Amino acid sequence: MKKYQFLAAIAPTAALTLSLLSNPTWAADPFRTANRHPIGDRTEAAFKAVFQDGNYTAAQDYLKQAETSEPNEPLAYAMQASLAYGSNKDLTSFNLYGNKTLETAKQLISTDPLRGNLYTAVGYFFQGASVLARDGTVKGAPEALTKLRLVYEYLDKAQSVSANDPEINLIRGYMDLMLAVNLPFSSPDQAIERLEKLAAPKYLADRGLAIGYRDLEQYSDALAAVNRAIEATPNNPELFYLKAQILAEQSKAQNNVSILKESLQNFDKVIAKKAQLLPNLVKQIERERGKAVSRLTNPR
Repeated sequence: MKKYQFLAAIAPTAALTLSLLSNPTWAADPFRTANRHPIGDRTEAAFKAVFQDGNYTAAQDYLKQAETSEPNEPLAYAMQASLAYGSNKDLTSFNLYGNKTLETAKQLISTDPLRGNLYTAVGYFFQGASVLARDGTVKGAPEALTKLRLVYEYLDKAQSVSANDPEINLIRGYMDLMLAVNLPFSSPDQAIERLEKLAAPKYLADRGLAIGYRDLEQYSDALAAVNRAIEATPNNPELFYLKAQILAEQSKAQNNVSILKESLQNFDKVIAKKAQLLPNLVKQIERERGKAVSRLTNPR
């Protein structure tokens, strides 16, 4: 699930018209309140459907519309790639939309070097993930590492345009934190600081922090972060899933039945909205809930 959440989590933003470019405050932009970049309305709607509401059914409809109305927006293809992987691990569609992300991002560099370079990095990340999914970790590692070097080359180029940009720091923060918690001798401190201080939207930065702290087994910090995200976007059932996971792990660490019961309450909040979630995700949630129930009824 960590890989899916990251992939799911790592997806956000086409030049619309010259008039929009000259009046950027008109543009839909879920990342910035100032110096906005022109991001298509359908793409922004899909972004909000996923990350504010956890409604993948609505998001998929918006993204289909974006293919026609906003064909040059790399964020739309990045989200489609993530949904293809998360829905049923459809590697054919994942590769198709990952390559479209890369293609449109490279075209965007000349007019928007910040976002063009950023989503070029995302496109190479998808290619690396595809190699690992196809060939496995051992066989695919050399090619995946080559892609990872390109990821950070283009992230650095994007960062050189605007080091404090919230969209860059959100995506880079997620990537850096994922690597830090999974690789030995890596420190998560810089990634955490990036998400805390520079990334936006804040509710999504907090979600990334909660995932990172969960994996670092810092459960109090993880709960504080996920509670902030829930307060900002209370209609997103995935956040209650994340909270359920954190509480389940905390209950193991502390051998605390009360915390385990609270975990189950949060699992139930997610299940109540399962119709809007991806089928594979629902199966995973139900498996994890079943394990929590088993621990409650058969304590050791």
